[in-house]
Amino acid sequence: MNKFLTMLKTELKLSFRGMDMIIFAVCMPVVVVILLGIIYGGKPAFDGADYTFLEQSFGAVSTIAVCAGGVMGLPLVISDYRQKKILKRFKITPSSPVLLLSVQVAIYMIYSLIALVLIYLVSVLLFGMKLQGAFLPFMGAFFLVMISMFSIGMLVGGVSPNTKIASVLASLLYFPMLIFSGATLPYEVMPAVLQKLADLLPLTQGIKLLKAASLGLPAENVMASLAVMAVIAVVCGGVSIRFFKWE
Repeated sequence: MNKFLTMLKTELKLSFRGMDMIIFAVCMPVVVVILLGIIYGGKPAFDGADYTFLEQSFGAVSTIAVCAGGVMGLPLVISDYRQKKILKRFKITPSSPVLLLSVQVAIYMIYSLIALVLIYLVSVLLFGMKLQGAFLPFMGAFFLVMISMFSIGMLVGGVSPNTKIASVLASLLYFPMLIFSGATLPYEVMPAVLQKLADLLPLTQGIKLLKAASLGLPAENVMASLAVMAVIAVVCGGVSIRFFKWE
């Protein structure tokens, strides 16, 4: 535990110096929720709805940090450490490479949780948002989506031979999910054709799950999304462990 905490402290300092995740995983979700609050305010999500557009979008915005850290940040760090032979060096030290990877996952979890707290506070204090659903189901859904997205990042970073390929693969996954899954551009305002295409993205299913949990909708409505998130976490996590390259 002492090794983990010491390494976590060191890696957090390095991560903060880079500022990339501060901007994309923490600041960006807050900016998006402020823009949604200014544009839509307390307007109902649709005619006759008993919840606002912002309340409907809360679950979606909360995934921006998860997507940034899991799909973009995590694979780039892993591939960079491999390319610089850092993972190889860890193999001959008392600290294992698994410890280093666990620390990286913990760092991006911290970013995601900080972003979640900030957007919740901004939504409540500035725009009067109320979490319609129960807290524990929402957090359970949030952690499942987080694990699922992180498993994708581990897979990309784990099998990419170098940072350049990892960057290309991460970008191909990150930007379409960020734009078209409903995390930034609300899913409800997309044309029907675009919605059907968006449904093919993993994060879209995660957002549907979080949206149902935050609004207190029946779980039966999102059982397919729940299954997709669980399958992605198991399959991508298993494949990344099986084919992970330390060198």
